[in-house]
Formats: sequence, structure tokens, C-alpha cells
Amino acid sequence: MGKGRKTSAGKGFDQPCIRHLEGDIGFRICTNDHDCSSCGFEQNLVDHYRVHAVVQPVQSLKVEGFDVPGGYYFHSGHTWARVEEGLTVRIGLDDFALKVLGPFDRIRVPLVGKQVKQGRRDIALYRGGNSAKVRSPVSGVATALNQELLEDARPAAENPYTDGWLMTIHSTSLRSDLKNLMIDRETEAFLAGEASALFDIIEEVTGPMAVDGGAISGNLLERLPELGWDRLAGLVFGS
Repeated sequence: MGKGRKTSAGKGFDQPCIRHLEGDIGFRICTNDHDCSSCGFEQNLVDHYRVHAVVQPVQSLKVEGFDVPGGYYFHSGHTWARVEEGLTVRIGLDDFALKVLGPFDRIRVPLVGKQVKQGRRDIALYRGGNSAKVRSPVSGVATALNQELLEDARPAAENPYTDGWLMTIHSTSLRSDLKNLMIDRETEAFLAGEASALFDIIEEVTGPMAVDGGAISGNLLERLPELGWDRLAGLVFGS
């Protein structure tokens, strides 16, 4: 995956996608006259495989049941940043936010070419009739969006540090932005504190036996709706 694509001048609208013919995907009709170089589906597919090849966490630790991958920077608003080539930064939501409030119905991010700012609430999350605004971990200009995730936000909860990326940003202040983020041990200490605060809320509302084994397995809001969206969103994303 990710290699250059050859194109053909036929009636692609009447024929299967080249990726299907090569055995990469299930059956799909070509809608771009077999011109892979300008096909949005092809570009998304290539980026999907590039993410899995390049952005897989080197290692992942568990802090009170929440994943903390090595080499990722974290914002206190529960977003992550992964520095890639040059000044490109890939960002997403962390495992804590997704297990406590997710899975989300929709996620909205700025369009390509728009500016985001570290600490500004540039990302919007929606679940049922509830919504929350999330702070960007870095500043810069949006260069790519995870279109698959924007159409179906559920995969983010399953693989927050690969499938769950939201967008890539061309950083305009990377050095100074990274100084305001946490990494590795700092993240572990921060997340331990966040988990402790969460467990306090759970015990206050439902009692100490509400969480099996003292760990959150995911979809907490559905299993314990009495905790309330507003209270959990306030804990995760702040006021």
C-alpha cells in the first residue's frame, strides 16, 4: 500500500475499483474513471495504511486501565500529538476521553487550510443530544482530515492512537508548543490523577463496586448514565 498508482483511460464508471481487482478491498465500483491520482477514496486508503505503518505506538503502558503510548505528546485536555516528518503533527483524542465519553456519533474538525491554535477549542464532539468542545494540542494549519472517522466516529474508541487520528497539522510553533505538552512519565502521572478523580466521582454517585476491578473498560456513560454527560465532560475537557 502507498505506492504510486497507474491510471487507465477506460470507462471506469462501469468497472470495479482497481484496488478490488488487486485484492486489496472488497467489491467497489470505480467512480473516477480509473484515475487513481485524483481519487479521494484512493488517497484516504493510502493514508490509512501509512498511519498503520508509521504511526503505530512503539510501546503502550496501562495507567489504571487507560493506554499511554510511548513517543506521543499529550495535552491536559485529553488530546494527543504525534510529530511526523518535518513540521507535520498528527493529532487525536486520548484513550481516557474515548472510554469515558465515547464512542461518539460525530466529530467535527476545522477544514483543510484552516488554522488551529494550541489550547483553543477547535474540535467538536457529539453523542446523542450532547456535545463538547475540545482543545487542540498544537497550533498550525490543517493539512489533512481523517475522512473515514468524520463519517463514522466509532473506530476512534477502538484504536485511539492509529485509526483514531483526527487531522494532521503543519505546525507554526512546534518547539514552543511541545514545551506545553506532556510525554511518557509526565503523561502517566497526569493520567493517574485523572483516573483517581474519575473513580471518586463514580464512588460518590454509584458506590465503590460500580467499576469492576477498579478499571474502566469503555463506554462508561452508557453503562453508568447517572454520572451525567455534563459532569464527565467537565472532568475530561474542563470548563
